Amino acid sequence: MSSLRGPSRRLRPVRDPVPRLTDAVDAFLAQPDLAASSCRSYTQTLARLRDALGGDRPLDRVGTRELERATLEMWGATAPATWNRHVATLRSFDSFCRRRGWLQEAIAGGLERRREPADRTKAIPYPQLDRLWRRDDVAVREKTLWRLLYETAARAQEVLSVNVEDVDLENKRARVRSKGGDTEWLHLQSGSARLLPRLITGRERGPLFLADRRPAPARIPAASDLCPSTGRGRLSYRRAEELFCAASGGWTLHQLRHSAITHLAEADVGLALLMAKSRHTSLRSLQRYARPGPEAVAKLTAEHDPERRRR
Repeated sequence: MSSLRGPSRRLRPVRDPVPRLTDAVDAFLAQPDLAASSCRSYTQTLARLRDALGGDRPLDRVGTRELERATLEMWGATAPATWNRHVATLRSFDSFCRRRGWLQEAIAGGLERRREPADRTKAIPYPQLDRLWRRDDVAVREKTLWRLLYETAARAQEVLSVNVEDVDLENKRARVRSKGGDTEWLHLQSGSARLLPRLITGRERGPLFLADRRPAPARIPAASDLCPSTGRGRLSYRRAEELFCAASGGWTLHQLRHSAITHLAEADVGLALLMAKSRHTSLRSLQRYARPGPEAVAKLTAEHDPERRRR
């Protein structure tokens, strides 16, 4: 019996409609596994990209050369580390959109990382740090933040994202969302553990580190970044960096993490423990920090000077 049916047709997979650029950005930032610190960093990059290219345009109308040109105009003159941070965000956004089927080809593939020249003097000698956080003209908030960053060897954004309810003073630890989105413990030392009760006084929930004043009505942050007791918002990375730079004469918050890891390496702490302390997932990344500083090398050279031994 002959079949009356015509030739069979292949069913094509149904694709989601291509969204506007602004909708794609919102979907990317709404991923549940993004750490709060990563989300804030991604938001800064993608908000500027959206403003530069136009948020209402269809995502698939964004061309590779147009993206490269906009990226160069916005961040081409920045330091290599800053450039690499923005490029990493754009590449991640590009991959997300391709996984969703919104883009058929990579649009950020032509954006290349820049070499970050190593600076062997980034580690701050401990006596200078000790003098800094013993100063009487430094507020409790700043002293606590600086000591916490050094004692935990944590990233600044992670520590600034800590809430009061995340702090376990009895066990000298604080819970954080790490760079990859995992929940981990930061382990404190006595210096920050003594300061934290003074910083927290009377508060049970909300951001651990607060801004100096309440936000203006037009700039109210998300509820998670607002203190329910004082109405003040979370201290921003930019403001924290400004205060530390001014008080220290030019140092950066990242140097506290760098210094902590370097000092531990100089004390002969093994790489396995250093990775656990710093929470690096790559030995190559850790090795940038776990290098003895100039003072340690100078001391080693002096101690092994044959002429010195004869004196």
